[in-house]
Amino acid sequence: MAEHVEAFNEAVTSGDWETFSHRFADDATMAFTNVPAGPFHGREAIAEGYRTNPPTETMRLLDTTHDDGTARFAWASGATGTMQFAWDSEGKVRQLTVTFD
Repeated sequence: MAEHVEAFNEAVTSGDWETFSHRFADDATMAFTNVPAGPFHGREAIAEGYRTNPPTETMRLLDTTHDDGTARFAWASGATGTMQFAWDSEGKVRQLTVTFD
């Protein structure tokens, strides 16, 4: 999870969402709750979502002690949320659900 957040923050600062999107499996899904975005189905749709509506804030992990793939995070502005990950056998993100508090 920490590597994913580091790569996300690099994409925020560099604008290179194409490289970041390769962290996702070809058939990955990404969904959001409490924010009007997605869901996105497939790596290309996820990459397009980031390109057309890029996040402007970096984030930091608050808690990664959950064994179920859940991590708490905070945006640079202080707002918080939860990420729920599922990984494929190659270590790519297969499913990601982001919930904003």
